[in-house]
Amino acid sequence: MPTSPSDAAGPAAAGEAADLAVVGAGPAGLAAAVTAARLGLRVTLLDAGDRPGGQYYRHPAPALGAARPQALHHGWRAFATREAALHAHRTAGRLTYLPRHHVWTVLPAPSGTWTLHAVAGHGPDEEPATLRARHVLLATGAFERQLPFPGWTLPGVVGAGGAQAMLKSGLVLPGRRIVVAGSGPLLLAVAGSLAAAGATVPAVVEAAAYTAYAPHASALLRNPAKLAEGAAYGGALLRHGIRLLTRHAVTEAHGRDRIEAVTIARLGADWRPLPGTARRVPCDALAVGHGLVPQLELATGLGCATRHSPDGTAALELDAEQRTSVPGIWSAGETGGIGGAELALTEGEIAAHAVAGRPAPASLVRRRARLRAFADAMGAAHRPGSDWTGWLREETDVCRCEEVPAGRIREAVTELGARDARTVKLLTRAGMGWCQGRMCGPAVAALAGEAPAPDRRPLSCPVPLRHLAGLEPTPAPDPGLPPSGR
Repeated sequence: MPTSPSDAAGPAAAGEAADLAVVGAGPAGLAAAVTAARLGLRVTLLDAGDRPGGQYYRHPAPALGAARPQALHHGWRAFATREAALHAHRTAGRLTYLPRHHVWTVLPAPSGTWTLHAVAGHGPDEEPATLRARHVLLATGAFERQLPFPGWTLPGVVGAGGAQAMLKSGLVLPGRRIVVAGSGPLLLAVAGSLAAAGATVPAVVEAAAYTAYAPHASALLRNPAKLAEGAAYGGALLRHGIRLLTRHAVTEAHGRDRIEAVTIARLGADWRPLPGTARRVPCDALAVGHGLVPQLELATGLGCATRHSPDGTAALELDAEQRTSVPGIWSAGETGGIGGAELALTEGEIAAHAVAGRPAPASLVRRRARLRAFADAMGAAHRPGSDWTGWLREETDVCRCEEVPAGRIREAVTELGARDARTVKLLTRAGMGWCQGRMCGPAVAALAGEAPAPDRRPLSCPVPLRHLAGLEPTPAPDPGLPPSGR
């Protein structure tokens, strides 16, 4: 039963196993939870944040007194409708909402249920929390993909999504003159938001070329709203005088105590910088990112099968009803492949219908197919080229936590026989730091000549030892009964 400081009420608080536990209250998890509750299931929704919405629908702290936080978001109505449903289902006793609960593992339990262990609260108020559910839906989202370059550790260099998060949740800018760089449609949204908030954005530096969408014309035409959204972002760039440079990349950041300028170079088809094309652009901040990486630790810890996505990341292998390869475990949103908030909302609703044993409406299924086709086209168009590692100098840190430079990783590969990221990690400590390879993992894999592999770790977040010491042994499940209870 839950042992936490939460103000939640409902079936989980009473010690019963919920019909469905949803991990993550972003677009996918929120949509799944309220839909499942509407369909009659007893639902527990857990999230590490203080408020629902996840990374996409971030909220300014109440003390900041934001008059119109929705102005910083795209598609706010979709969130507001589901947040209202969340509170209505809580009041009716159909849904237990547990904020500030970071689930660190999910384990099979007797009687065809699952046990979820979480760290509840923050800082000195952290407490262990345990609850049970008959089914689990993982909606753990994604984190930014970073490709290192000389100077990327300077103060003032932030993730593109991080810059947007600073604006949405803190109402602050990382600087006044901000270059936005990397690859992917997020860059356009970030640049427009920063400029609207008063920043000067001299350029959006996109490593891919939009002509890469040409082979996927049918997917584009099936999604006119996405094309209109892209046109709106383009219009925002024009209004604010922001220059869009495609097939270019920031290959170096310069500065002493913080960033003062960046070097931008034109790229070849394989993303290798072309000689003689470099130029310096003054700035006091750089917002950089190359798309997102699905966050899969809980799923891979359960043994869920993965696949390679068109964008070069690993994602969960899901069936038509959002089931993973492990019976009783569903997933929705970015864990099944990066696709954006609208796709995540759609997948969450489809998964909820499946858990409830009901067919999803045909309109949802068609929308998912249409949005997934667009997401795959987008991923393929912005996938990093194979020669981006040409940006790196031998002394460039790749693993920031352990301060492992590119030269040491290359030495492990060329002279010590490393052929995969795990062996590089053992030889160099790259990926052994605080972030456990989330930041440097894609770069280390590329230098090792290996396709990025999904994270596999027993704990999905730091857990105090006193929480582990206080755990009771979990009885082994009945081998004759699948953990799904189906």
